[in-house]
Amino acid sequence: MNRDKAKRQVKTLLNHGLLLIIGLAWIYPFLWMISASFKDQNEFFKNKLGLIPQNPTFDNVTRIWEKAHFNTYFINTVIVTFFAVFLVLIMTMLAGYAMGRYNFVGKKVVMMVFMSSIAIPLVSTIIPTYEVIKSMKLVGTKLGLILAQAGGAHVIFLLLFSSFFEQIPGELEEAAKVDGCNFFRTFFNIMMPLTKPIATTVVIMETIWAWNAFMLPLVLTLNNPSSRTLAVGLYAFKGENTVDWTGIAAGGVIAVIPIILLFICLQKYFVEGIAGAVKS
Repeated sequence: MNRDKAKRQVKTLLNHGLLLIIGLAWIYPFLWMISASFKDQNEFFKNKLGLIPQNPTFDNVTRIWEKAHFNTYFINTVIVTFFAVFLVLIMTMLAGYAMGRYNFVGKKVVMMVFMSSIAIPLVSTIIPTYEVIKSMKLVGTKLGLILAQAGGAHVIFLLLFSSFFEQIPGELEEAAKVDGCNFFRTFFNIMMPLTKPIATTVVIMETIWAWNAFMLPLVLTLNNPSSRTLAVGLYAFKGENTVDWTGIAAGGVIAVIPIILLFICLQKYFVEGIAGAVKS
């Protein structure tokens, strides 16, 4: 009996040790980026793989924040991400409500069109998107970037909302009609509060995609650097012959910290939303 218990303990220790090694290997690049952001250029090249800076400095952070206009890029990214997430959330929530609660002519065809759009590569939509934004005379503006980011089918979010609304009992809508609620009042006062887990999941996922978007912001802000986002601003640290590694590391830390904080604050609802979607 003691031998079996000892075997289980050894097995548990081995499993935990293996998971610890995998976890350290997984998180090492992030720790290295943080460490590199506090090193000067000389120390960076002398001690590339070390995680503890010998002479920590905040010069890289202050340099890119002020001289490299990262303060402007950060504000631009916050504005574009906030309004893009807001538009995507409202559009997919309303579309998911219609697809999940109502039967109409051509519903299956519409759903098939949405599903087939998943197979379309994002790169192939850049030129049409640019032409649309150009025709609206919004190239190089934050409004144009917001509309470009919020555009698209966002099929995953649509399916999450559609699956969620489909599972809600019809008695809620019938009771709302008896109380004199119209379509919009039923949606906003009764249905929308129920979508908190799914909506939080959508907010987190869309925030990550919009915050880290590179290709669309790069194309749409070529003629106006003041409208660039953080991802495009980081690209500027790579020259033809030289690369500012410590600047890139400091910029990466600035760019990733808000996303980490957002996920930490909303992870409970994110897990609930994913679990609810899978269950549905």
